[in-house]
Formats: sequence, structure tokens, C-alpha cells
Amino acid sequence: MPAPRLTLVQWLICIIAVIGFAFDTYVLLMLPLILRPSLTEFGITPGSKEFAFWLSMLFFVPAFVGGFFGLLGGYLTDRLGRRRVLTWSILIYAVSAFAASYSTSVVMLLVFRCTSFIGVCVEFVAAVAWLAELFPNPHQRERVLGYTQACSSFGGLLVAAVNGWAIKWAATLPAIGLPDWLSSLGVIKDPHAAWRYTLMSGLIPAIPLILIRPFLPESPTWKQKKLAGTLTRPSIRELFAPQLRRTTIITTLMFALSFGAAFGAIQQMPQIATGMPDVVAQTAGKPVPAQKQIEQKAASDYAKVQEIGGLIGRFLLALLVVRIVSRRTLLRIFQIPGLIVLPLAFGYMALNNHLLFTIGSWNVTLFDIGIFLAGLFTVAQFSFWGNYLPRAFPLHLRGTGEGFAANIGGRMIGTSFAALSGYLASQSFMPGKNDAEKMAFTAAAVGFSVYLLGLLLSFFLPEPKQELSAD
Repeated sequence: MPAPRLTLVQWLICIIAVIGFAFDTYVLLMLPLILRPSLTEFGITPGSKEFAFWLSMLFFVPAFVGGFFGLLGGYLTDRLGRRRVLTWSILIYAVSAFAASYSTSVVMLLVFRCTSFIGVCVEFVAAVAWLAELFPNPHQRERVLGYTQACSSFGGLLVAAVNGWAIKWAATLPAIGLPDWLSSLGVIKDPHAAWRYTLMSGLIPAIPLILIRPFLPESPTWKQKKLAGTLTRPSIRELFAPQLRRTTIITTLMFALSFGAAFGAIQQMPQIATGMPDVVAQTAGKPVPAQKQIEQKAASDYAKVQEIGGLIGRFLLALLVVRIVSRRTLLRIFQIPGLIVLPLAFGYMALNNHLLFTIGSWNVTLFDIGIFLAGLFTVAQFSFWGNYLPRAFPLHLRGTGEGFAANIGGRMIGTSFAALSGYLASQSFMPGKNDAEKMAFTAAAVGFSVYLLGLLLSFFLPEPKQELSAD
């Protein structure tokens, strides 16, 4: 039976889901782009132990806080409803990103990154449960989940583009300053810093959300059971009951490893870019401000290429998800080549980067190829989990189960691989002549390790035995 055409309300649902997923990624991927310039403005020298400490803290602490509250958000999604929690989660991360642009210290930046992470972690869980229950036709649901999640990579492309635009035009934009009544929070040293404008742009998704929210429906299956008084109370303990224990443990570990590849390897690219041969050649003999601008632009350009790869990977997943029945087989299509690509991209291509050919004004380098493929195989797996998890847990546990796997596994454990990479790269046993080379070798080792473990665990991943249940 062919899927019915989308109604106007369903199109609005898809639009808000696209905005939510896109700016989920947008807000998360701000940090690798703004980390170095923001810490430098706060007087923390790149390459120092203090820099390594705050790099780890800014990746790990928000992830830990977001993971905890994300699990709570999953529980509240089952208790209070999908739409309400989704709406508030988007507003939280949008306002937090805007507020972070006024940070006067690294501690203030850390606090607002924590609240941004809380919104992002809750948004994914609420949005996936909401979409899965609003589209009862199986093929239509899989396509909606696949293609709306694919738009997450537009968020990565957009933040890279906005950051590049801010770097170019920061000096001509209005100065950012705290009002007098907030002067006790400190002084903004550089009111025209590009990283501040990048953070400020995170407020964008709140605008269409406020306009569209009155037209968004609640999940009909959840609402029906809630009104009838037959909705079972969610319980984290139930996730570890015999019938769900294996699903909970394996999905949590594999979600963590998927995020581990992204944050332990791919998102370290801005630290690696500063030591690439082509970037070093461009900065040679230049004054320090010019060097920083060249390094930031290189990081922004490679981030765009990685996000294009991720975008194609997500769309490829969306095409395959309704054609490949076995979820294990679908996942391995991305795991097996990624096992080869990640160590090759960071352990060889980054360290031997050179021009391959030119397309118009774009100089395509060896690392462009590597980071494109790394993004494709890694980011596609995030969409896989968005399609898999709603079928893995019953309705009354859907948000809680997704929240546990995505937030305890992905956001809390997975993103902590960034701190692990920062720690390993600072150790004397890690090869490399400088900090950038050490991070490149670290990213290669971490990327290979998490892919290998993920592939091994895929043999234990339960195949969903049925369509979405109503109970």
C-alpha cells in the first residue's frame, strides 16, 4: 500500500523537526570552531596545560550535564508528552547559545555550554519519539525520520559557513557588550570577536518555533493513552528487565562509540589543521593575528567539507533504510569502510596534506578527501540510531529508552572521547613533532579503536522483531 501524501500539518511537523535537528548539530559543532579563539581571548595560551585542561572541560562537562538532563528529558517525554518537551528543549539551547556570546570568562562560557547541551540532548529524544508516532505508515515514517535527520548536517554546514562569514566581517559588525546592569559579570575584551557572533547566531531556531508551535499536534498514540489513563508509568529500571536488557546495553555502548568517533577524532580537526603542511606554509612569516585568521579559516573550510560528507552519508542512510531489512547489515555498510578511512585520514592524509586538483576557486587537498569520507561514514550512523531506537522500545518507554542510549551512551560517554583524545595527545608517548601532529596520531588511534569495537558489538545488536508497538 503506497504511503499517503503529506498533509499541511505533517509538512509543518517536518519543518520544525528539520529546524530542531539542524540547529541541534549547529549548536554542538560551534565548540570546535570557537574553542581556540575564545580561550585565547580569555588569556589561556594554546598548547599549555591550562589550555588542555579547559579543552577537556568544555567538551566533557557539558556532555556529562547534558547526558544526565537528557535522560531526565527522555523520562519527561514519556510523562508530559513529546511536543511540549521538544518545544522547550529547542528554546533552551537557542537562548543558551545566544547568552554564551556574552561570556566574560571561561567559566561563564562553560555554564552556557552546559545549558545548551541540555537543550540539545533533550531535543533529539523528544523529536525522534514524536516523529515516529505521528507517521503510522512504516515506509513513510522511515523516510521522514531519515530525511529530517539528514538535515542535521545542514546545521554543521551552516555553522561552518556562519563562522567563516563572522571571521571575514567581524570588524564591521556591531560591537557586543554587556549592559551596565550586568557589568559585575566582567568585561568583554574583544567586542568584535568572530566566535561571539557565531555563538549569537544560535538564537535563530527560536523564531520559527514560536510562530509554528500553535499548529503542532501531540503524538496521537501517546495522547490517547494518556487521556484514557492507560499509559504505563515509565521506569529506568524496566530498561534492564530481561526482555530489554540486551537492547539497552548494546545500543548504549554502540551509540557511545558512534559519538566517540566524531568527538574523539573528527571534531579534533581544528586542533590538527594548525599543523598541516599547507596551513604551516601559508602562515610562515605572517604576523600572529594573520596566522590565527588563516588557521581559523582552514578549520572552517575543512569543517564544511566534513559536513558535506556527513550530509551525503545521512541521505544515503535515508535511501537505504527502507531497502535493507537487516539493521545490522545496514549499519555495517558504514562501519566497515569507516574502520579503514578514519586512521588513514588522520594518521596519513592530515600529516601529508597537499593540493590534489582545483575546482574553480576551490583547492582540493588530500585531507579534503579524507575528512569528507570520515564525515560520510561516521555521521550516517547518527541517523541510523534515530531510525532504530523507536522500534527498540515500547511506547511508554520510548523516550526513556532513547534518552538512556542517546544521552548516557552518546552524549555523556561518547563525547567524553574528546577529553580522552586531549589527554592522550598531551602524553610523551604519543608520536608527533608538535601538538597538532600528536593530535592527528591520537585521532587516528581513537577513530580506529571505536570503529573496531562498534563493528564487534554489531554482532550482538538485536534485530527489531516488529513495527512500532502501541504499548
